[in-house]
Amino acid sequence: MTTHMGGVTGGLEICITFPTEYVKTQLQLDERAGVAKRYKGPIDCVKVTINDYGVRGLYRGLPVLLYGSIPKSAVRFGAFEEFKSWYAVDGVLTPDKRLLCGLGAGVSEAIFAVTPMETLKVKFINDQTSKNPKFKGFFHGVREIIKTQGIRGTYQGLTPTIMKQGSNQAIRFFVVESLKDMYKGGNPDKKVPLLLTGLFGGFAGACSVFGNTPIDVIKTRLQGLDAHKYKNTFDCAVKIFRNEGLRAFYKGTVPRLSRVCLDVAITFMIYDSLKAAIDKIWPTN
Repeated sequence: MTTHMGGVTGGLEICITFPTEYVKTQLQLDERAGVAKRYKGPIDCVKVTINDYGVRGLYRGLPVLLYGSIPKSAVRFGAFEEFKSWYAVDGVLTPDKRLLCGLGAGVSEAIFAVTPMETLKVKFINDQTSKNPKFKGFFHGVREIIKTQGIRGTYQGLTPTIMKQGSNQAIRFFVVESLKDMYKGGNPDKKVPLLLTGLFGGFAGACSVFGNTPIDVIKTRLQGLDAHKYKNTFDCAVKIFRNEGLRAFYKGTVPRLSRVCLDVAITFMIYDSLKAAIDKIWPTN
């Protein structure tokens, strides 16, 4: 029940915020060193995309995230709760254990759900900007990618994805759990208002964006159609720095910030609501 409700809500959240993810990815792929950039910024990217492909162009790659939302959420929160059961004392985690559990949740979702989902998403978005798009739809695109690159083709950028998701969830769970503990003031039975949980989640999302956008840029490049230009994660980082400078590591920060803050806020609000509802139906103690 929780997984299905979380999946539906996650799907709605993705539909609302996906255009910002699309713009972020396009800006990170716009790497033509020595050549005029295609986009001047986030707003220009939206204008160019709508002029070329219509509003629907802002949703290219959406099916990949929709199909991957359920397993990603299930793995993330399932892993966190499992790790929390190992380390929590009376339901409370120490600061270092919060980081550790969040890291474990992020690594788990990176391996089992996020990497193939993100790789397919980036390839779909990247394909749209090519002169002769190859993918006619989600399933056709998946077949073509696996046919030409094998299953390994859906796991490009695994290392930076593990780094990104691990740091993402370590930061987010640490910030949210810490702020909740501060609000409770030592009273574990005190309820945190839903809106406040959303604000905590939004702040945690912002912290993660500023903390690991460089990793996200590297991940996007390694998952794009031009990934063959890079030998590995380190080589990609070096080439970005040499050809485009330090600022290139923060491409797409604004659209990513707007999407992630809303995403994380909604996610934690939904999770806490579902958890409270299920605890009423099936009390754990």
